[in-house]
Amino acid sequence: MKFQALFFLLILTCMYLSLAQGSFGNCCLGHVVEMKQKAKRNIESYRIQETDGDCNTSAVVFLMKKPSRKKPRTVCANPNDRWVQELIETLDRRMQN
Repeated sequence: MKFQALFFLLILTCMYLSLAQGSFGNCCLGHVVEMKQKAKRNIESYRIQETDGDCNTSAVVFLMKKPSRKKPRTVCANPNDRWVQELIETLDRRMQN
């Protein structure tokens, strides 16, 4: 009986850790201070990360153009920085055309 209870507790612990680990998989944990002009030209799109839900840092997540045979790279930036706001405006204009 003790073995069954211990085994059940071990299974529950493993399930809890796997669920907790997956919940922060798509959040920014920090910001870049600046971005080179060449990198700015390689931005494909962006999304806004809010501080609700799983993520506790607000950020603008820039999706870079995908290099061959690699997964797309993301860059996180502070949404309050002036260069980030200007870059968002530029991207919005580019997407409208």
